[in-house]
Amino acid sequence: MKKYPKLVQCDKRGQIVIPKEVRQDLGIEEGAGFYMFIVTNEGILLKKVEEATLEKDDDIIQKINEKATKIGVKKENVDKTITSYKKTKKGGLDLI
Repeated sequence: MKKYPKLVQCDKRGQIVIPKEVRQDLGIEEGAGFYMFIVTNEGILLKKVEEATLEKDDDIIQKINEKATKIGVKKENVDKTITSYKKTKKGGLDLI
């Protein structure tokens, strides 16, 4: 695992910037999707979702729908977001 000696700060909206060197090394482009995991007593872990996975109506769509139901997001809004994503060339899937 590479470690990057970069300090990033969270802004008032909760956003952080992934440093350019990290994005280049990992092939992260605008609109990339990520899974976010809470690592107890450590922080967060972001795992890049490969584009091919997002384009399939398989496991990930089912997981998104399950999570959305648990937090009270309407299925029609999830479907609208997925449809919108499929129309884009890359990225654009807003899960939050």
